[in-house]
Amino acid sequence: MDLGLAGKKAILVGAARGIGYSVAEVLAREGCDIALTARSEDSVKDAVANLSKYGTKVVGKAVNAKQPEEYKAWIDWAIEALDGVDILVPFTSAGGGMGSEKYWYNAFETDVMGVVRAVEGVIEKMTEQQRGAIVLLGSTSVGEAMGGPQAYNAMKASLVTWGKQLALWHGKNGIRVNVVSPGPIEFEGGNWDMIKGTMEKFYASQLRQQPSGRLGRPEEVAKAIAFLASDAASWCNGSHLVVDGGFTNRTHF
Repeated sequence: MDLGLAGKKAILVGAARGIGYSVAEVLAREGCDIALTARSEDSVKDAVANLSKYGTKVVGKAVNAKQPEEYKAWIDWAIEALDGVDILVPFTSAGGGMGSEKYWYNAFETDVMGVVRAVEGVIEKMTEQQRGAIVLLGSTSVGEAMGGPQAYNAMKASLVTWGKQLALWHGKNGIRVNVVSPGPIEFEGGNWDMIKGTMEKFYASQLRQQPSGRLGRPEEVAKAIAFLASDAASWCNGSHLVVDGGFTNRTHF
């Protein structure tokens, strides 16, 4: 299948590792020019260097999504560096955790406002171009009560609703918005890699819930995201795609 991604311009936030980096790699292989960011300058430099081998334009600078003015300036810089924007995938997340109000404020600033600011930063340009694809990252925890009462779950759930609203509102301008919700994804240095070493019983319980007996890999989610961002998914707008290998029990009618 020709995804029609060659020559597209993609802005990826939080794409120096894990699923974000895998998306950058898939898009670069398909011929996309890419602007990426993360909080660590070194990780951004490494990602840019590694992705440049695919022969497309790859640029990046570190930025903190919780610093509104700095973050908005980075989005503007990325659009200018790429001379446009066809694809936006924001991966900003503060992760899980239960406790005091600080978890809620941190999750709101990172998981919600980090995404909102990125979307608002590209909408004007996409509207001017009359084209664009935005893919937001949810989680399987938005559809089932998992892991206790966490800010992370609630904030990710808000993105599913907001993504649908964006799709309905901006569809007339040729802008598609979809949401992908991954299940547990394991990679070196990631959350599930850490859980494997520190919470062995919990890790084993999650493996038992997976029909295939393993957790997912970043590239398996990345390919689904790349599809939704591509012209091959031209009639997918306002969709919520769960990519979890059958992890969740919910039936989607």
